[in-house]
Amino acid sequence: MSLKTTLGVGFFAAVNALPQVVSQISDGQIQATSAVVLISQISDGQIQVPEATPPPGLDTAASSPFGYYSYPQIPSVNSAAVSSAASYAGVLASEIPGATIGVPPIVSSQVTGVTSHGPYMGPSPTTTGALSNEPAGSAVPMLPPNPTALVYNPNGELNDQEPIPYQPAGGLGTNGTEPVYRVQSDFDYQSILLGLYQEWIELDLFHNILASFSEEEFTAAGLTASDRFLIEFMADQEAGHATLLSNLLGGPGGATPQCTYNYPFTTVHEAFDFTQKLTRFGESGVWGFQAHLDAREVAQMLDQSIATEARQQMIFRQFAGLFPMPVWFETGIPQSWAWTLLAPYISECPSNSKRLAWQNFPALTVLNQPNSARWNATQTGFNETSGFGPAAPSSEPPEGEGCVGYNVTGFDCSSAVSQNRSIPLSFPGREVYLKWENPGKAVGPNNSYITDSKAGAPQFVIWVSQLNITYSPLMKVSSNGAMNYGMTIQPDVSTYEGDPAINGTMFIALTDNDMPYTPFNLSNVNPHVAAGPFLYQAG
Repeated sequence: MSLKTTLGVGFFAAVNALPQVVSQISDGQIQATSAVVLISQISDGQIQVPEATPPPGLDTAASSPFGYYSYPQIPSVNSAAVSSAASYAGVLASEIPGATIGVPPIVSSQVTGVTSHGPYMGPSPTTTGALSNEPAGSAVPMLPPNPTALVYNPNGELNDQEPIPYQPAGGLGTNGTEPVYRVQSDFDYQSILLGLYQEWIELDLFHNILASFSEEEFTAAGLTASDRFLIEFMADQEAGHATLLSNLLGGPGGATPQCTYNYPFTTVHEAFDFTQKLTRFGESGVWGFQAHLDAREVAQMLDQSIATEARQQMIFRQFAGLFPMPVWFETGIPQSWAWTLLAPYISECPSNSKRLAWQNFPALTVLNQPNSARWNATQTGFNETSGFGPAAPSSEPPEGEGCVGYNVTGFDCSSAVSQNRSIPLSFPGREVYLKWENPGKAVGPNNSYITDSKAGAPQFVIWVSQLNITYSPLMKVSSNGAMNYGMTIQPDVSTYEGDPAINGTMFIALTDNDMPYTPFNLSNVNPHVAAGPFLYQAG
């Protein structure tokens, strides 16, 4: 029996990053680097940055200004698993295609115990601010459409000669060129690096939820042992995603290690509400940039991981007792929005972490965020969130007003495949009260990033959901020291007839004008963002 196989795409990208230490034998197969990798583990159970003996000839000081970072890359065969599979199938291991072929390892061992969490308490950072050089301008100009985009005639006919049978003319990467699964520009690199930061926190978060609560607490929230195993499996998925993105970044020389984190929840329901928000901006952050990547091969791999991320977000909505998917379309947000939402929950990163170039906007908060833990969210008062940050979960309401375990159809928010609320979380015409910070606050890993805004005084609230970008006036603006206050009215707009645009877990921010944008050019709004974004729990 013969089997032809190829190495995983991520592994191929990783070894391409270090050509001076990659060997190739006569069969054409790329071999593993000769680096000897040792994983260190500290007493709190958290896997730390892999220590590595640099390969001969590699100048580690010159390879990266952040220091040398490596992770396991040598494929291996799990002999015990192969033997078990062969025994179950009743055949020899050699008769199972692929069973004896080495598998590339994941970048991090799975952590099952309680790890170190909390705010950053270390020394002042020696490096601050986003990675930057000398920008050529202050804003991207708003230009008319590319004339070639209006030429093609969608008339149902083949307007150009087919290159081969059954393949219409056109498309990118369809001319037979061998794919290269590796970032191709600073835009690509910084976008995927942001994605890796997101994958790392999700890997830690999913494990942390399982380690932080007892079986009895999960059961009280409506979860079974099978549900808990699903969370564990989703953590396994994140290990795979972190491995893929690390390799797309070029391998050890371009990837960044896992950090330590700070979470705002204290109960099971708060943990699920926080996680459905965190995975919401993790998914939307990728939809915002993947179509702009120079490396279409990288975009392909990213799509295949973010499709899994979308399923995770829906599952955590179900665990939080929310309707699983209340929208027709998922939205995309710019990288700087995603980084602003993520950074407050990263407390500390190792010194050899790679820095991001994206902007951290001043924090925005909805003071009367709809409380998804209430059976009647219209009774939500001020400050009914737990913890801190733009994804702060709904807090536990007073006794008798909570919906977890409230076994009445239309009012229950215990974990379920679907919960349909009789009273919506929000509604058009709702008064939404806001507060926001001024620029200049230290945030993110090691407090080493500084919030900034190039906008004028805020005048509008931008609502970003599904395919829509909508504005409402910012009213009753006042200031009290370093904090600013205002309010707005929730708009009434639809994507299409029958689909209210403002629904689900969505995004709002403050802007200094109400210029029109579309999903493909939303990042052009960044110079006009005064504060935000914030995750608004519309439904």
